[in-house]
Amino acid sequence: MFGARSSRWRLTLAVSLSFGACALWGCGPTQSTAYLIDAETMMEGARTAQAEKLAPYDWTLAKLYLQKSKEEVGYSDFEQAVDYAKKAVDYATRARDNAMKAARKGEQPAPPPPSPAAP
Repeated sequence: MFGARSSRWRLTLAVSLSFGACALWGCGPTQSTAYLIDAETMMEGARTAQAEKLAPYDWTLAKLYLQKSKEEVGYSDFEQAVDYAKKAVDYATRARDNAMKAARKGEQPAPPPPSPAAP
């Protein structure tokens, strides 16, 4: 009777530890994927608001942070991927908001500076 109880306890412990390990291991990829989806959604909103033209600084930062986040996922560095994805969301939101403000004011993007003349 003592042996059956002990083996049942070991089995319960092993199953619990397995599920716990799977939950912890899956947390990083799941969380980073969720933030990447959020970032891509915000980028699409910014693109719709013409942030590429009306808020190029914020748009560029959002795009670069999103790319870096995807790169970190490729290296399985999920904590860094989440940090970069959060920054991408912040800058994409800022780009969308600034582009919408500029569109309401009727502003046009500043023309790029002239390229230097060849010597």
